[in-house]
Amino acid sequence: MENILLILNIILAAILVVLVLLQKSEGGALGIGVSQDNFMFSRSAGNFLTKATSIIATLFIICSLGLTIISRGELTPTTSVIDKIEKNADDAPKVPENNN
Repeated sequence: MENILLILNIILAAILVVLVLLQKSEGGALGIGVSQDNFMFSRSAGNFLTKATSIIATLFIICSLGLTIISRGELTPTTSVIDKIEKNADDAPKVPENNN
């Protein structure tokens, strides 16, 4: 189950990157952008890409949360760190009482 979600998460991430890169630029980022008003996409294509991006982003977040919940179940500690320290304190070497 975890491997299926992991593969799905990677595929969703790749699709999300492609969708973000295909979207029309809103302005010149860092002053070097070129207006792409009539370059490749019309307004309807921009709306479709925006909706598709939001759907894929939502699925990516849900898949990531699912992965976190599944992997969290495997991390349940069996012993406490404090218990380990108390065990090791009994094993510490003792100082001899008479060194004369």
